[in-house]
Amino acid sequence: MNTQRSHHLKVSVILSLLVIALLSVFGVAAQEATAEPATGEPIYIGVSGPLTGNLAQYGEQWTKGFDLAIEDINNAGGIEGRPLEYIFEDSQSDPKQSVVVAQKFVDDERIVAELGDFSSTASMAASQIYTRGGLVQFGFTNSHPDFTKGSEYTWSTSVTQAQASPLLADFAVTTLGFQKLAVFQITNDWGKATLDLFAQRVVELGAEIVTVQPYLPDDKDFRSAITAVKDAAPDAIILLSYQADGALIAQQVREAGLTTPFVASASLQSPDYTELGGDAVEGTYVLGEFITTDPRPEVQAFVTKFNEAYDEDPDLFAALAYDSIFLIAEAIKVGGPTREGVLAALPQLKDVPSVVYGTVTFDPETRRALDPKYENLIVKDGAFVVWDGTAPAASGG
Repeated sequence: MNTQRSHHLKVSVILSLLVIALLSVFGVAAQEATAEPATGEPIYIGVSGPLTGNLAQYGEQWTKGFDLAIEDINNAGGIEGRPLEYIFEDSQSDPKQSVVVAQKFVDDERIVAELGDFSSTASMAASQIYTRGGLVQFGFTNSHPDFTKGSEYTWSTSVTQAQASPLLADFAVTTLGFQKLAVFQITNDWGKATLDLFAQRVVELGAEIVTVQPYLPDDKDFRSAITAVKDAAPDAIILLSYQADGALIAQQVREAGLTTPFVASASLQSPDYTELGGDAVEGTYVLGEFITTDPRPEVQAFVTKFNEAYDEDPDLFAALAYDSIFLIAEAIKVGGPTREGVLAALPQLKDVPSVVYGTVTFDPETRRALDPKYENLIVKDGAFVVWDGTAPAASGG
C-alpha cells in the first residue's frame, strides 16, 4: 500500500469511528445508521425562546442545535418509527410573551413537552401555566435557583447561579488572583441573583467589590459607569452580562483607555461576544461549560457535523440545545409520547450521554442535572480556548 492510500485509509477510519461514537453516545445504535428514516405521525415538542429582539442570537444558536439533533434522530428511525419535530414560538424572552406562548402550547394537544424559555425570568413567569396544563417545562438555560422549585413539571440541565456564582468568584479571586473587583450587572432576575451570590463568596474569600454598576438590558451608553469604575481602580472587571451588552461594555471600556482584565460567566460564551467585541474582548477570562476542542469523540463528531452544516463552530447554547432534544427524546422513549409519559420518565433517566456534560442524571428532588462541569477559558485570537494558567496581565486601570 502506498503512503497516500495509507493516509486516506487512516482518515476514513477516523471519520467512521467519530460517526459511530456520535450514534452510540446518543442512544442510537450504530447498526441503526442505515435504518429507514422516520415517516410516521410526528411527535411534537414546543420551544419558547427569542427569535427576534435583543436576545435573538441565542434563539438562532438554539435552532441550529435543534435541527442537527432532529436530523440525527429522524434519520436513524425516529422514536419507534415516528419522527420528532419541534414548534418554535418567538417570545423574545419577554415574560409577557412567554405566558402567551405557554398557553398556546398547553392548548395544543400535540405538544408532549416544552423547551425554554431562554431567561429564567421569562420561564418562571410561564411555569404555573405549564403546571396547570400538565406539560413538562424543560429550561435548559434557566440558572435561577428557584426555577425548578415551582412544581414537579419544571426540569433543567442548566447549572444554577447558586452553583456557578460562587465558582465565578473562586475563579476571579483564588485562581486568577484578583482582589479588587468592579462589577457591571444587568438588572434582571438573573443579574440580581448572580450578583448577590457572587458578592457573598467574594467577601468569604477576603477580596473586595469596589464598585457595582447596574444597567438596563437596553442601555447603550456606559460612559458614566466607566468613569466610576476607573475612579475605583479595580484590578479586574466582572461582566454579569449577556453577549451583546457585554461586548458593548468591553468596547467602551477599552475606548476609555482602561486595560483592566475582564472576567465573566458562561453567559458570554458565544461567537457573538467575540464577533461583536472584536479586539476589545481579547483576553476575557470565562468560567465556561463547553469547549469545541474537548477530545471526547462525541464532542468532536458534533463539532464536525456542525461545521459541515453551518461553516462555523458551535457555541455553548447550540450544544445545550442539541443535548436537550436527545434528553427529551430519551424521556419519550422511556415513558411514551405523552405528557404524562415524559413527566414519569425524567426521574428515571440515568447517565444519558451529553455533549456538554458528558452524561446527565437528574436529582428527582431538585429536578436538576447532577454534577455539572466547568472549563477555565480565555478569549484568544477571537476564540474561546482553555486557559493555560499563565498569570493574568497587570491591570492598566
